[in-house]
Amino acid sequence: MMQEHAVPERNITNQEWPVFPPVARSAAQVISYITHPLFIPTLVTFLILQSIPEYMVAFKPQSMRFAFDMLYFRVGIITVLFPLLTVLLAKQLGFIPSIYMKTQRERIIPYVAIIIYYFWAFYTFLQEGRAPRFYSAFFLGSFLAISISFVTNTFMKTSMHSIGWGGVIGFLLSLMWGMHMNVSVPLVITFFVTGIVATARMVLHAHSPAEIYTGIFIGIITQLAACWILV
Repeated sequence: MMQEHAVPERNITNQEWPVFPPVARSAAQVISYITHPLFIPTLVTFLILQSIPEYMVAFKPQSMRFAFDMLYFRVGIITVLFPLLTVLLAKQLGFIPSIYMKTQRERIIPYVAIIIYYFWAFYTFLQEGRAPRFYSAFFLGSFLAISISFVTNTFMKTSMHSIGWGGVIGFLLSLMWGMHMNVSVPLVITFFVTGIVATARMVLHAHSPAEIYTGIFIGIITQLAACWILV
Protein backbone atom coordinates (compact mmCIF):
# COMPACT_ATOMS: atom_id res chain seq x y z
CA MET A 1 0.00 0.00 0.00
CA MET A 2 1.14 3.51 -0.71
CA GLN A 3 2.28 4.63 2.71
CA GLU A 4 4.22 7.79 3.46
CA HIS A 5 7.20 7.28 5.73
CA ALA A 6 9.83 9.57 7.10
CA VAL A 7 12.33 11.14 4.74
CA PRO A 8 15.74 10.05 6.08
CA GLU A 9 17.78 12.75 4.34
CA ARG A 10 16.12 15.58 6.27
CA ASN A 11 18.77 15.44 9.00
CA ILE A 12 16.28 16.42 11.68
CA THR A 13 17.57 17.00 15.21
CA ASN A 14 16.07 15.54 18.36
CA GLN A 15 14.88 19.00 19.38
CA GLU A 16 12.72 19.22 16.27
CA TRP A 17 11.36 15.68 16.54
CA PRO A 18 10.48 14.36 20.02
CA VAL A 19 11.11 10.66 20.59
CA PHE A 20 7.93 8.62 21.04
CA PRO A 21 7.71 5.16 22.63
CA PRO A 22 7.30 2.12 20.37
CA VAL A 23 3.66 1.66 21.44
CA ALA A 24 2.79 5.18 20.28
CA ARG A 25 4.58 4.65 16.99
CA SER A 26 2.82 1.32 16.43
CA ALA A 27 -0.56 2.92 17.12
CA ALA A 28 0.30 5.79 14.76
CA GLN A 29 1.25 3.28 12.05
CA VAL A 30 -2.08 1.46 12.39
CA ILE A 31 -3.97 4.77 12.25
CA SER A 32 -2.02 5.77 9.14
CA TYR A 33 -2.96 2.55 7.38
CA ILE A 34 -6.68 2.51 8.20
CA THR A 35 -7.08 6.23 7.38
CA HIS A 36 -5.09 6.05 4.16
CA PRO A 37 -6.31 8.58 1.56
CA LEU A 38 -6.89 5.83 -1.00
CA PHE A 39 -9.92 4.73 1.02
CA ILE A 40 -11.49 8.19 1.29
CA PRO A 41 -13.53 8.18 -1.99
CA THR A 42 -15.08 4.85 -1.02
CA LEU A 43 -15.77 6.17 2.48
CA VAL A 44 -17.38 9.35 1.11
CA THR A 45 -19.51 7.23 -1.24
CA PHE A 46 -20.60 5.05 1.66
CA LEU A 47 -21.54 8.06 3.81
CA ILE A 48 -23.57 9.60 0.99
CA LEU A 49 -25.41 6.35 0.28
CA GLN A 50 -26.17 5.86 3.96
CA SER A 51 -27.31 9.41 4.69
CA ILE A 52 -28.87 10.74 1.46
CA PRO A 53 -29.43 7.74 -0.85
CA GLU A 54 -32.25 9.55 -2.65
CA TYR A 55 -29.61 11.59 -4.52
CA MET A 56 -28.02 8.40 -5.88
CA VAL A 57 -31.09 6.43 -6.99
CA ALA A 58 -29.97 6.49 -10.64
CA PHE A 59 -27.21 3.99 -9.70
CA LYS A 60 -29.55 1.55 -7.94
CA PRO A 61 -30.81 -0.26 -11.09
CA GLN A 62 -27.22 -1.25 -11.86
CA SER A 63 -26.96 -3.21 -8.60
CA MET A 64 -26.19 -6.93 -8.84
CA ARG A 65 -26.21 -8.46 -5.34
CA PHE A 66 -26.94 -5.55 -3.00
CA ALA A 67 -27.94 -1.93 -3.38
CA PHE A 68 -25.34 0.23 -5.10
CA ASP A 69 -22.75 -2.56 -5.19
CA MET A 70 -21.64 -1.67 -8.71
CA LEU A 71 -21.06 1.94 -7.68
CA TYR A 72 -18.88 0.77 -4.80
CA PHE A 73 -17.06 -1.54 -7.20
CA ARG A 74 -16.51 1.27 -9.70
CA VAL A 75 -15.18 3.73 -7.12
CA GLY A 76 -12.98 1.07 -5.51
CA ILE A 77 -11.47 0.01 -8.82
CA ILE A 78 -10.60 3.54 -9.92
CA THR A 79 -9.42 5.01 -6.61
CA VAL A 80 -7.95 2.00 -4.77
CA LEU A 81 -7.07 -0.88 -7.09
CA PHE A 82 -5.63 1.09 -10.02
CA PRO A 83 -3.34 3.28 -7.85
CA LEU A 84 -2.12 0.21 -5.96
CA LEU A 85 -1.40 -1.66 -9.19
CA THR A 86 0.42 1.41 -10.54
CA VAL A 87 2.73 1.54 -7.51
CA LEU A 88 3.39 -2.21 -7.58
CA LEU A 89 4.12 -2.10 -11.32
CA ALA A 90 6.45 0.88 -10.89
CA LYS A 91 8.25 -1.04 -8.14
CA GLN A 92 8.58 -4.17 -10.29
CA LEU A 93 9.93 -2.17 -13.24
CA GLY A 94 12.46 -0.44 -11.02
CA PHE A 95 11.05 3.08 -11.39
CA ILE A 96 10.71 3.39 -7.63
CA PRO A 97 12.82 1.53 -5.04
CA SER A 98 10.03 1.11 -2.50
CA ILE A 99 6.24 1.09 -2.34
CA TYR A 100 6.48 3.41 0.67
CA MET A 101 7.56 6.40 -1.45
CA LYS A 102 10.02 7.85 1.05
CA THR A 103 11.21 10.71 -1.14
CA GLN A 104 9.58 13.35 -3.30
CA ARG A 105 11.13 11.86 -6.45
CA GLU A 106 9.50 8.49 -5.80
CA ARG A 107 6.08 10.14 -5.72
CA ILE A 108 6.18 11.49 -9.27
CA ILE A 109 4.86 8.41 -11.14
CA PRO A 110 2.10 7.64 -8.59
CA TYR A 111 1.06 11.31 -8.61
CA VAL A 112 0.72 11.40 -12.40
CA ALA A 113 -1.23 8.13 -12.43
CA ILE A 114 -3.62 9.18 -9.65
CA ILE A 115 -4.23 12.54 -11.34
CA ILE A 116 -5.35 10.63 -14.44
CA TYR A 117 -7.55 8.22 -12.45
CA TYR A 118 -9.34 10.98 -10.54
CA PHE A 119 -9.92 13.05 -13.66
CA TRP A 120 -11.31 9.93 -15.32
CA ALA A 121 -13.69 9.39 -12.38
CA PHE A 122 -14.80 13.03 -12.40
CA TYR A 123 -15.28 13.20 -16.18
CA THR A 124 -17.24 9.95 -16.50
CA PHE A 125 -19.56 10.74 -13.57
CA LEU A 126 -20.20 14.22 -14.96
CA GLN A 127 -20.80 13.07 -18.54
CA GLU A 128 -23.12 10.22 -17.58
CA GLY A 129 -25.35 12.61 -15.68
CA ARG A 130 -26.56 10.01 -13.17
CA ALA A 131 -24.54 11.31 -10.22
CA PRO A 132 -25.59 14.50 -8.41
CA ARG A 133 -23.31 17.40 -9.20
CA PHE A 134 -21.96 17.58 -5.65
CA TYR A 135 -20.72 13.99 -6.02
CA SER A 136 -18.95 14.80 -9.28
CA ALA A 137 -17.60 17.93 -7.58
CA PHE A 138 -15.96 15.74 -4.94
CA PHE A 139 -13.90 13.98 -7.60
CA LEU A 140 -13.11 17.28 -9.30
CA GLY A 141 -11.88 18.63 -5.97
CA SER A 142 -9.78 15.50 -5.44
CA PHE A 143 -8.30 15.87 -8.92
CA LEU A 144 -7.44 19.53 -8.23
CA ALA A 145 -5.94 18.69 -4.84
CA ILE A 146 -3.66 15.99 -6.23
CA SER A 147 -2.65 18.22 -9.15
CA ILE A 148 -1.68 21.05 -6.78
CA SER A 149 0.11 18.59 -4.50
CA PHE A 150 2.05 17.32 -7.52
CA VAL A 151 3.31 20.88 -8.04
CA THR A 152 4.10 21.47 -4.35
CA ASN A 153 5.92 18.13 -4.30
CA THR A 154 8.79 19.99 -5.95
CA PHE A 155 9.24 22.07 -2.80
CA MET A 156 7.97 19.89 0.04
CA LYS A 157 6.63 16.43 0.78
CA THR A 158 3.04 17.51 1.35
CA SER A 159 1.08 14.98 3.39
CA MET A 160 -1.37 13.02 1.26
CA HIS A 161 -3.15 11.94 4.43
CA SER A 162 -3.85 15.53 5.40
CA ILE A 163 -4.87 16.42 1.82
CA GLY A 164 -7.37 13.55 1.85
CA TRP A 165 -8.92 14.37 5.20
CA GLY A 166 -8.80 18.09 4.51
CA GLY A 167 -10.74 17.21 1.38
CA VAL A 168 -13.43 15.49 3.43
CA ILE A 169 -13.72 18.62 5.58
CA GLY A 170 -13.97 20.76 2.44
CA PHE A 171 -16.57 18.45 0.92
CA LEU A 172 -18.75 18.62 4.04
CA LEU A 173 -18.38 22.40 4.12
CA SER A 174 -19.45 22.55 0.48
CA LEU A 175 -22.54 20.47 1.29
CA MET A 176 -23.33 22.83 4.15
CA TRP A 177 -22.83 26.05 2.20
CA GLY A 178 -23.63 25.00 -1.36
CA MET A 179 -26.45 22.51 -0.71
CA HIS A 180 -27.65 23.86 2.67
CA MET A 181 -27.41 20.42 4.25
CA ASN A 182 -27.02 19.96 8.00
CA VAL A 183 -23.74 18.06 8.28
CA SER A 184 -22.64 19.48 11.63
CA VAL A 185 -22.09 16.12 13.35
CA PRO A 186 -20.10 14.51 10.48
CA LEU A 187 -18.08 17.72 10.20
CA VAL A 188 -17.12 17.69 13.89
CA ILE A 189 -16.21 14.00 13.68
CA THR A 190 -14.09 14.63 10.58
CA PHE A 191 -12.22 17.46 12.29
CA PHE A 192 -11.49 15.08 15.17
CA VAL A 193 -10.30 12.29 12.85
CA THR A 194 -8.16 14.75 10.87
CA GLY A 195 -6.46 15.83 14.09
CA ILE A 196 -5.74 12.21 15.01
CA VAL A 197 -4.37 11.45 11.54
CA ALA A 198 -2.17 14.56 11.54
CA THR A 199 -0.81 13.64 14.97
CA ALA A 200 -0.10 10.08 13.83
CA ARG A 201 1.87 11.31 10.80
CA MET A 202 4.01 13.54 13.02
CA VAL A 203 4.52 10.78 15.60
CA LEU A 204 5.96 8.69 12.76
CA HIS A 205 8.20 11.62 11.74
CA ALA A 206 6.67 11.33 8.27
CA HIS A 207 5.91 15.03 7.91
CA SER A 208 6.63 18.40 9.44
CA PRO A 209 3.76 20.53 10.79
CA ALA A 210 4.06 22.80 7.73
CA GLU A 211 3.54 19.83 5.39
CA ILE A 212 0.52 18.73 7.43
CA TYR A 213 -1.10 22.18 7.48
CA THR A 214 -0.39 22.71 3.79
CA GLY A 215 -2.10 19.43 2.95
CA ILE A 216 -5.20 20.25 4.99
CA PHE A 217 -5.40 23.69 3.38
CA ILE A 218 -5.10 22.23 -0.14
CA GLY A 219 -7.77 19.63 0.58
CA ILE A 220 -10.29 22.15 1.93
CA ILE A 221 -9.74 24.86 -0.69
CA THR A 222 -9.93 22.53 -3.69
CA GLN A 223 -13.22 21.00 -2.56
CA LEU A 224 -14.74 24.43 -2.02
CA ALA A 225 -13.46 25.51 -5.45
CA ALA A 226 -14.97 22.41 -7.07
CA CYS A 227 -18.30 23.11 -5.39
CA TRP A 228 -18.18 26.70 -6.64
CA ILE A 229 -17.46 25.47 -10.20
CA LEU A 230 -20.09 22.72 -10.45
CA VAL A 231 -22.81 23.11 -7.84
